[in-house]
Amino acid sequence: MKESEIFTWENLCSMRSGIETFNQQKYWECHEELEHIWLEERTNPCRYVYWAVIQVAATMVHFRDKKLIGCQGMLVKSKEKFQKCRDLHVVNTLVLEYLSWEKLEQMVMQLPDDAPIQEFAPLFDFRFHNYPFAKIPLESGSES
Repeated sequence: MKESEIFTWENLCSMRSGIETFNQQKYWECHEELEHIWLEERTNPCRYVYWAVIQVAATMVHFRDKKLIGCQGMLVKSKEKFQKCRDLHVVNTLVLEYLSWEKLEQMVMQLPDDAPIQEFAPLFDFRFHNYPFAKIPLESGSES
């Protein structure tokens, strides 16, 4: 695997704003924040980490709006992205430790594709508790 295909500290730093908005349950804003970096990384398999979080956030937008079909459809897409992360071997120590990946992935993968709306509530309450906010500047491109 090329160095550019390994999820790095820089990748993690670039997610700060998206993770903050996700943790504030501002799921649409999370989607928007992470979409920018996802688009920039078109050839990098690490983009599937961003994409998985984007699609979980989109799922939560539908949950908040009580749109079951939207929740279920985005859930299926989220599952595909989590699987793609595994298939492409982009899930490494950084992803596992700082993005609480195993917990998030388990929550997503265990939801049935036809889950009723109330079963999405625990996912709505998920937070990235291990993200190292204190170690990452507010703007990932700035020097501290």
